[in-house]
Amino acid sequence: MIVLQENARTGTVVSLTPSQADYLSKSGLVEIRPNGRTFTLAPKAKRVGAVHAYGLDIIVTPKVSIPRLLFMVGYAINPGFLPEDVEGVEAAGLWSIVAETLCRNAERALRRGVLNGYTTEHATSTVIRGRIRVGDQISKRPGRLAPVEITHDMFTVDIAENRLLRAAIIRMLTVPRVNGSIRNRLQHLLNRLTGVSPLARAASLPRWRPHRLNAPYHAALRIAELVLNAGSFEVGENGLSIASFVVNMEKVFEDFVTTALTEAWRSIPGRTERQYPAKLDTDGTVSMNVDVVHLVDDMPRVIVDAKYKLESTSGRYPNTDLYQVLAYCIALRVDRAWLVYAGDKANATSHNVLNSPITITTYALDLGAPPQDLVGQVERLARASLPALSPHTTT
Repeated sequence: MIVLQENARTGTVVSLTPSQADYLSKSGLVEIRPNGRTFTLAPKAKRVGAVHAYGLDIIVTPKVSIPRLLFMVGYAINPGFLPEDVEGVEAAGLWSIVAETLCRNAERALRRGVLNGYTTEHATSTVIRGRIRVGDQISKRPGRLAPVEITHDMFTVDIAENRLLRAAIIRMLTVPRVNGSIRNRLQHLLNRLTGVSPLARAASLPRWRPHRLNAPYHAALRIAELVLNAGSFEVGENGLSIASFVVNMEKVFEDFVTTALTEAWRSIPGRTERQYPAKLDTDGTVSMNVDVVHLVDDMPRVIVDAKYKLESTSGRYPNTDLYQVLAYCIALRVDRAWLVYAGDKANATSHNVLNSPITITTYALDLGAPPQDLVGQVERLARASLPALSPHTTT
């Protein structure tokens, strides 16, 4: 097993088979450079996860704890995601922590039994149920009364929520380095989902909508989506397993900040938009997308740009980030903006732009803080921006 630290500048020299080298180069987790008869492996920027390639394990550990990473991912999808959904997991290694987290939340979801729901089925039948698809009946059997093309609703366990959960459990059962006790629990969960259809290979994930009846499933489904979106597990040549679980930390951080701000501003006038489009020049040829913009009366008032970067040893962030946000402010005629960074301590520094009313504040989030405190840091940023949200026009 080879363990690398996220964003480590030095690599590790290893010997690889051609199959291992090919898979690792496609995994998106590490950079691989030939070095004579060996290879140098280094983590790709802002990527964390694990790869198991034909008997070789490569793990890139995040700077934050793995439960904290899972919390940020879950919260970005659903602000109702709770710290206890991922905290306190006792397992060794990334694979086992993800498997234990899925297992624990799936067990909670099924505690009251497997969820049933209605699905719409199109069928050919000798018995009329639901409604007849007249067009299909005429085109397939002109002049015949039976069998009949019908559409009807069924109350069944074979619904999107259970298909998603079943697929994630099967994925985790194929992953190496998951200990026997967790594997047994996953198998027990899979046995409870008898009657649920498997997902077709390369099929898109089932779409589900959160509501009161499937509330016990919400946390488990968020983890299931993470497993299915970030992971790839299959059997390669000679029956040897290949697997990967790769997470883009930059996107995780940006999505978390965007969601937390949207929630914090929900009770005030206006609306919050992500990836807000803007044009820099009068010809409209230079396009930009701002991470988060809050608008009042359809006018942009506050800009937030999230950067998954740590401050330098001198305590400064790249000047180019300030130039970028200044361009956003000018294009959208906004005089207050925040640059939100990933840090190991919470702090804020304001920069007043010369010959301009524009103020840009660098705001570092302490990602090592407990989940509720991490959300609270974003809420404090939201409160600090309130003066800028009163209607006005920048000159």
